[in-house]
This record gives sequence, C-alpha cells and structure tokens, in this order.
Amino acid sequence: MARSLFDKYGGFANISKVVMAFYDKALDSDILGPYFEDIDMRLLIDHQTKFIASVMGGPASFSNDALRQVHADLEIDRASFDEMSRVLGETLAEFGLKAEDVSLVIGEIQARASVIITVGV
Repeated sequence: MARSLFDKYGGFANISKVVMAFYDKALDSDILGPYFEDIDMRLLIDHQTKFIASVMGGPASFSNDALRQVHADLEIDRASFDEMSRVLGETLAEFGLKAEDVSLVIGEIQARASVIITVGV
C-alpha cells in the first residue's frame, strides 16, 4: 500500500506548521492580505490544516459543496487564487516537500478552482 503524502510529511503536526507559515506570507501579500481582515485566524488555520491534510491523503475531507459555500462571499478571482497557489507551493517546498509532491498538492487545489473562484467566472 502506498504511503500518503500526509504520512510521508509528518501528519497534522507538520502540516499545521506549513499552514501557519503560509498564512504569515499570505497576510503580507498585497493580493491575499485583504481577504483575511476581520477573520479568526486560529479557526482558519485549523480548517486550512485539515483541508491541506485532506488533499495530501489525510483523514479529513471537504466536499466541493462545502468549499463552494465557505468561499461564496469572498469574491475570489483567478489572480488571487493563483497567488494563493503560488504562495502555498513555495511554502510547501520550503518545508521540504519534493517538487513532484508539491505539484500533486497544488494540482489537487487547482482542481477545485471552479468551486473557489467566484469572480469573473
């Protein structure tokens, strides 16, 4: 049985560190930062950790309907979505994920673009 990326890269303990580092960068971004004003970052980090874990083969799961509902009012456009993907990919690489594994994770997120992007669709 193949080992999941979730297990390969340390499970929730390591993924939560990745997500915290990602949000440090996202909050500093002129493109992404405004999305997180007035947001409970502790709660968001918890949810994002579970989401990233799920796309890495971990135990959590998020339906497309749930993702659509959570992002519906955020007015996310393609440029913002792509910036988020870029920053996340950069952060994953900084935490030692192999390039092919970063591509797999980002590919899983890109596959959900149609349920997350709400502007210009």
